[in-house]
Amino acid sequence: MRRPTILLVDDHALVLDAFKKLLEPEFEVVGTVSDSREAVSFATVLKPDVIVLDLGMPEIDGLHAGPELKKRLPRTKLIVLTMNEDSDVASEALRGRTYVTPMTERQLQEKFIRCPEIGQSKTLTVRQREVLKLLAEGRTMRETADILHVTPRTIAFHKYKIMEEFGLKTNSDLVKLALREKVY
Repeated sequence: MRRPTILLVDDHALVLDAFKKLLEPEFEVVGTVSDSREAVSFATVLKPDVIVLDLGMPEIDGLHAGPELKKRLPRTKLIVLTMNEDSDVASEALRGRTYVTPMTERQLQEKFIRCPEIGQSKTLTVRQREVLKLLAEGRTMRETADILHVTPRTIAFHKYKIMEEFGLKTNSDLVKLALREKVY
């Protein structure tokens, strides 16, 4: 019987080595790569059954690489890993059939109960409102990240997601949105 093939994608060599050692007894690890661009090109050639993908990657993160991988390899299963406990990040990463940790599942349920309009288009999540408010006040992404106890990359993700969803081009457009949405 053929063992399922796995491609491991993480920017930390120790994590890649640990996962490889953990998985090799039952799976065929066909490759380990440390960035998302490499992951897309390797996966296209290797066509693994499963890709274990870290969300927190430099340059192109797993949130952006995941859809590209699924487009090129629709039958390949993606397992997305993150150390980020922000339920907004988990919401963004969820695609198709998913598994989330019990803690993340609880956060997602609480978020939906507090804010049931999440499924509707062009509404800000609670976290997006917090990020937008701080950025509109003139704070840098680093200052905003420190206040919200997340990484600057998480703030950048939220900022550019807001800009994409609302068709914004500049920081002044963000301030106008903040005023319109009354986040002050």
